[in-house]
Amino acid sequence: MHLDGQLGTLLVFSLPSLSPEDLHMIKNEWGVSTYPLVPGHEVVGVVTEVGSKVEKFKVGDKVGVGCMVGSCRSCDNCANNIENYCRNYILTYGAKYYDGTITYGGYSDVMVVDEHFVVRIPEKLPLDATAPLLCAGITVYSPLRFYGLDKPGMHVGVVGLGGLGHVAVKFAKAMGLKVTVISTSPNKKKESIEHLGVDSFLVSRDQDEMQAAMDTMDGIIDTVSAPHPLLPLIGLLKSNGKLVLVGAPEKPLELPVFPLLLGRKMVGGSNIGGMKETQEMLDFAAKHNITSEIELIPMDYVNTAMERLLKADVRYRFVIDIANTLKSSS
Repeated sequence: MHLDGQLGTLLVFSLPSLSPEDLHMIKNEWGVSTYPLVPGHEVVGVVTEVGSKVEKFKVGDKVGVGCMVGSCRSCDNCANNIENYCRNYILTYGAKYYDGTITYGGYSDVMVVDEHFVVRIPEKLPLDATAPLLCAGITVYSPLRFYGLDKPGMHVGVVGLGGLGHVAVKFAKAMGLKVTVISTSPNKKKESIEHLGVDSFLVSRDQDEMQAAMDTMDGIIDTVSAPHPLLPLIGLLKSNGKLVLVGAPEKPLELPVFPLLLGRKMVGGSNIGGMKETQEMLDFAAKHNITSEIELIPMDYVNTAMERLLKADVRYRFVIDIANTLKSSS
């Protein structure tokens, strides 16, 4: 996209995060990757230049870009501020842009983005720890709101305590919910309770613990992208409970129907959020001091970070300090 006479905003992005989705795309595990590929879709930075028709931003503004940089802008989904469900929405990287070029993501030193797909970072939020909210944050915030799992006093489970799960806990607690983390890793219990303030912790492989928690939850946000059984999770739900999947397993999951019928339970999905809701999420995060737990790394550490990410050896997101890496190498 060119700036001249356009709605483009030129951003020097200094802090993209390194997410599991980036790894999937790099390896073409979803079968949609186009090479050469420049990843990065949880990106924050500062505006350095704006096109002549830009109205929302000015030079010096703290801004961010999430998973998409375009959509048709004319379908019902776009008209209803859910551009993320537009059939022709354009991914931040590895997708074909309006002009036929391939989009490059936040691992770049600069990006040009239509102002509609740029969000404002509230002043009180630090840039580095805000970057993961632009995908992980909105991915868990949107279903809590849409599925009505945001009423104070409700009991919500969060499956998986990783990049998505830990911010799901933070948003849910800020909404006044009772929160239970459901994990295969007993060693995450102390972290969950003492640092994140969850109300309870279930080891999903412990049948006694799971049995004792049956029929207790109003909803569950399932962030796990590896194959896993849904039956035990459905069992945790009260009647009319909702299991919302936001992880993206490579292989189909088995869905048992009888437990749904016998409790009028629902299994649903959710994928990021529209631009209006993403801004709403950031404003909510600023109000409640919600940020992601990150490890800041230089660009030349990326390959090592990817190896660590494969082993889940990060708490809970890597963020790449591109600006300082460029300064030190120049």
